[in-house]
Amino acid sequence: MSAASLIQAPASNPGQQTWKLYVFATVILVIAEFIGSLTFKLGPGKIVLLPMVWALIMGAILGSLQSRLPGPLSLGQPLQFRAAAILQPALLLFVAKLGLMVGSSLPKIIESGWALVFQEFGHFVGTIVIGLPLALLLGIKREAIGATFSVGREPSLAIIGERYGMDSPEGRGVLAEYITGTLFGAVFIAVFAGFIASLNIFHPYALAMGAGVGSGSMMAAAAGAIAAQQTPEVAKDVATFAAASNLITTTIGTYFTLFISLPLAVWGYRVLEPIIGRTTSSSTTPEDNLHRETHLETAELNLVQRLGAWVFAGVLTIIANWITYKVTPLESIGCIAIMVAAVFVGDLLRSLTGKKIPAVCWVTVVAMFLTSPACPWAAEIVAITGKVNFLAVITPMLTFAGLSIAKDIPAFRKLGWRIVLVSFAANAGTFIGATLIAEFFH
Repeated sequence: MSAASLIQAPASNPGQQTWKLYVFATVILVIAEFIGSLTFKLGPGKIVLLPMVWALIMGAILGSLQSRLPGPLSLGQPLQFRAAAILQPALLLFVAKLGLMVGSSLPKIIESGWALVFQEFGHFVGTIVIGLPLALLLGIKREAIGATFSVGREPSLAIIGERYGMDSPEGRGVLAEYITGTLFGAVFIAVFAGFIASLNIFHPYALAMGAGVGSGSMMAAAAGAIAAQQTPEVAKDVATFAAASNLITTTIGTYFTLFISLPLAVWGYRVLEPIIGRTTSSSTTPEDNLHRETHLETAELNLVQRLGAWVFAGVLTIIANWITYKVTPLESIGCIAIMVAAVFVGDLLRSLTGKKIPAVCWVTVVAMFLTSPACPWAAEIVAITGKVNFLAVITPMLTFAGLSIAKDIPAFRKLGWRIVLVSFAANAGTFIGATLIAEFFH
């Protein structure tokens, strides 16, 4: 079955397919929230596993068991593609929540000054400094450039695809990083960031800036793990600084990646490969068509379907907020309505401007305005939107992420354990690099 047919399969009966997917998502979220947070010690620090991690893992397991479960319980590839298609607009709800928090905290962000500006260098240089040497030592060749010049999200795929082509070693490298990050990125960064936070070496604000790695789900996971170890007031600030850092990474950071970190990775490979490079079975050949087995495309939802995704993600948020934070649905619904409205306006502005500016930027601007000093109703909106904990918004997002990633497992298997270590090293590098610089300037 081709990628196109897989993508179109859900659309042929979207009501039935989406209804089934929403049932899966609801059950997984409820179970994850009732499991709650688990904390255990690891040396001098501790690891905190939050409901969002359980949701991601359960979704991935359900997808991987598609051929072993009876029809009604099977999450086939069409539904996995549908989950991926829903995830993108659903993430805008989380972006709206963060924007609402950022708007009311603009004075604190401005006070952070150069820390928020210069930490961006750590995000991109950190992946290369730690990930590239490890990749070469493990025998990965030019794939190392694509795998370590960034954390390998969608903008990175576009940059490498245009510059080298996805048939190139660099293309396979960025694809491998993409798959690994999709499968394990949020879980790894949540565990790693939570552990680093528990050591009490860095200021929570510096850790929050380090969490803005340019991936919504990974930023959410890292910020959630850090915030869970802070007081309620500091936890709010953690989410605020992480959102601001992530916005910079996903906007200005794209150009930084293209003009600074990619050339730096190419230069680093040229210098280091003759010195520490090795040749092993992990070095793929130009004949490997790995990307053709990994269907990165997801069908774009129409306005009605996007609206349904926003509303349903809001419903799941209300459920999570009720189970874990004991806030009744009636108290939460006002916040969700404002978040959905901000997303709708942001999406509309994206369409009116010819889709030249991403929806995430428009949604952020709209949400920030609603709680900024410039809005006459800011105080009332802050009171309403404060009823929903931002961690409750994360779990629905990672539930859909988990339901969508099993489709990429066959391609991931070809890359072996080496690329997993390299991906983890790159993700750790971007977090630590940005945190160190933010701590220095804080």
